[in-house]
Amino acid sequence: MFAVVRTGGKQYRVAAGDKIVVEKLAGEAGDTVQLGDILLAGEGSELRSTDGLTVSAEIVAQAKADKVTVFKKRRRHNYRRKKGHRQQHTILRITAIGDQKAEKPKKAAKPAPVQSEAPAAAAPAEAPAAEAPKKPKAKKAEAKPAAPVKSEPTASEQVDSPKAAAKPKAEAAKPKKASPKKPAADKNA
Repeated sequence: MFAVVRTGGKQYRVAAGDKIVVEKLAGEAGDTVQLGDILLAGEGSELRSTDGLTVSAEIVAQAKADKVTVFKKRRRHNYRRKKGHRQQHTILRITAIGDQKAEKPKKAAKPAPVQSEAPAAAAPAEAPAAEAPKKPKAKKAEAKPAAPVKSEPTASEQVDSPKAAAKPKAEAAKPKKASPKKPAADKNA
């Protein structure tokens, strides 16, 4: 069964078990509210009378919407105003429409562990084949790897730049000399 309800100036199509976000309603999380302004109700393609029909909902939470920035500007008049706003809203879970209540989800039961019919003496022999024995955890002091050794690239390694490949290693490692610049001539002298 579904219903179209009006609350907070907006209309919502709801069914039992649905969650909706509406304008702020009085109450705290866990409280039950009745939505009485029902515009339409029905099941499938058949419509029902809305006389005396109520929709009951449970408040899940009182929350705020995302921030909206309001910025006003009038160009060439040095007028700028910036304000932020967060609308308050209520999250509802529809519990019942009229006399039809929402079905609570059933929790799946955990399957019972299967016991083997083999004798207890045979079970330890099969266990190592099925499960690998657990290794003891290494201590943190032993787990530290040695520092990586830095080495010079060999001739067989690929070099990224063609300039570095053309120069021998000895020349590539030498620092570049500063270019001999002559000082600017003094105009006043």
